[in-house]
Amino acid sequence: MAKAKYTRGPDGYFKTNVWDGTYKKDGRKHYVSIRSKKSSADLEKKRIAFEESVRDRTNIRQSDISFMAYTREWKRVYKDGRAHNTREMYENVIEKHLIALDGVKLQDIGRIHLQMVLNNASGKDRTCQQISMTFFQILKSAVADNLFSANVYETIRNNTDSIKYKPNEKRPLTEYEKEALFTAEYKYASDQVFAYLLYGCGLRREECIALTVFDFNLSDQSVSVNRAHEFVKGKPQQKDPKTCNGFRTLPIPEKILPVVRAYVESLKASGKTYLFATQRGEPATLSCYRRMWERIIAAMQKSTNEPITGLTAHVFRHNYCTMLCYQIPKISIKRIAQLLGDTEKMVLEVYNHIVLEKEDAAGAVNDAINF
Repeated sequence: MAKAKYTRGPDGYFKTNVWDGTYKKDGRKHYVSIRSKKSSADLEKKRIAFEESVRDRTNIRQSDISFMAYTREWKRVYKDGRAHNTREMYENVIEKHLIALDGVKLQDIGRIHLQMVLNNASGKDRTCQQISMTFFQILKSAVADNLFSANVYETIRNNTDSIKYKPNEKRPLTEYEKEALFTAEYKYASDQVFAYLLYGCGLRREECIALTVFDFNLSDQSVSVNRAHEFVKGKPQQKDPKTCNGFRTLPIPEKILPVVRAYVESLKASGKTYLFATQRGEPATLSCYRRMWERIIAAMQKSTNEPITGLTAHVFRHNYCTMLCYQIPKISIKRIAQLLGDTEKMVLEVYNHIVLEKEDAAGAVNDAINF
């Protein structure tokens, strides 16, 4: 006689746990308990029927809500509190691309609908990547709200090709750009300090533009990052740094310290607050920033015969991290990530080639094994 699959418990019931097609907040599957007082075989029938209901979507809350109605509410609740550029990205994806699914019920969404939207945006790899990301975020939320089958979500996800998008290759500063940075004759002290802080502290543009004299501890030779300015319709708007790791205190290198110190002390003496401001002392606008950046590039270009092209604030940040990675093991990847206000994972993903360049596997094995 075959052994029963389930054992009757002290309360007289056969029990088992079954995935109900939803997820917990931590991403783990959510299970429910089903039971039978009749027999192990009866419980097995109930288990199979329940799993079929999950697979066939009959276990989800039935709703006639449209995909677009749910999507717009999802954006309002979960995305409208994000940074301006992030909100703009979601708005663009939803109202210019996913709008093609207007009229389709949420619970009728299938793989073909995503592919149709991607086909309409064909040739724009970054846009297609954003569409796919947003689409699956929406469906995952609907699964959590028990309005969409988790099995169908996973089927769509597992049968959708990943979007192949390669961002522009990051580059550090060239040697002649570094030399030009320190030999250039800048029109304003603020221009020089902005470029120096990007170079010596690896700040993001929005972090640097938001600095005030109160963020500097000159006796400690450090600067603290606790806010950023994003431009909304050309006007500065304060926000938190890009990530939770963005709140940090950075050492000011000796190479740039004298210039930074003199500028900060002059602002304090004149009662000014922002390092980079309009003529009225208000935080710099987008037009102010653009004019400053044009002056910085022009000043550097006058100091070298080599063409300076494609130089952005992010190139300075990439250069900062590259230089630090070449200092491993004097500095750890964890500490580099802290200085950048980013994660160790990001540092490894972007700069692992530098770490590998510095490795000497054969030498390490010999040093470890040989007496």
